[in-house]
Amino acid sequence: MLGDAERQSVLVVDDSDDIHQLVSVRLKSEQLSLLHAYGADEALATARHEPPDLFLLDLDMPGTDGLTLCQILKEEETLKHIPVVFLTGTLDVNTKVKAFDLGAVDYVTKPFDSIELKARVGAALRTKRYHDLLTTKAHIDALTGLWDRGYLDEQLSSEVSLLHRKGRPVSLLMLDIDHFKPLNDTYGHPFGDRVIQRVAQVLNRLSRESDITCRYGGEEFCMILRDTTTDGAMVLAERIRQEVAALDFKANAGPASTTITISIGVSGSDAFENEDNLPGQTLLEASDRALYMAKSNGRNRVESA
Repeated sequence: MLGDAERQSVLVVDDSDDIHQLVSVRLKSEQLSLLHAYGADEALATARHEPPDLFLLDLDMPGTDGLTLCQILKEEETLKHIPVVFLTGTLDVNTKVKAFDLGAVDYVTKPFDSIELKARVGAALRTKRYHDLLTTKAHIDALTGLWDRGYLDEQLSSEVSLLHRKGRPVSLLMLDIDHFKPLNDTYGHPFGDRVIQRVAQVLNRLSRESDITCRYGGEEFCMILRDTTTDGAMVLAERIRQEVAALDFKANAGPASTTITISIGVSGSDAFENEDNLPGQTLLEASDRALYMAKSNGRNRVESA
């Protein structure tokens, strides 16, 4: 049995309560999470708050019709890749062509057959799942298995939006391996890669499931900590610093063991006066400044913005 977090979600957009009930009955056995909206404004608000995996969208709604809503969805960055299947009572070819031109992937004619509805919704959701898997793979750093810089930028924007909507704090750690270039030059790039991988393993081990850990570039890492204040982030940062310092490395061309240290800069949304309008870039720049302070103050330490 799939848990709620694993279920794909379908947002049904139709002005008729009968259609909502009928779709619910027809898809009851499909282990999906169904969301419901009765007009374009409600659909947009729901999708922006909780993006679904599929829009099941009525063509003929009062006010903003399905074609117009589809066009709006395809112009929004966070919603444009979500497939749209139209529910339509018309067999008009021109309308269907226009729907496909706007980005719809399929349609179901009302009154719809149960088997056909399941088949078309299932096909659209499989395509969405494959797209998500490919997108996820594209954002994985090959050396460490962590998320990459592009994924960080996307998720930081989402977390800051969550902060603005619900007031949930978010903190950022910027981490850098100390004196990494001399290590690389002295012991070689394979040793340097091993150092980066071991540090990544520490970050993975100490992070929570809700945290987002990324390789920011080179020997630099970044962590987004959801529902975490600056003080809480400082505690985690210090623990990470200690665990990395305790790692023991043996370099082929070097002494019996080599110690690696990291410097960490911390920033938290709760440290800013105007938290409700805090841009993600400001949080990122603040943690970067704190990291620079840690480097300037002797390295192997944690500083907060």
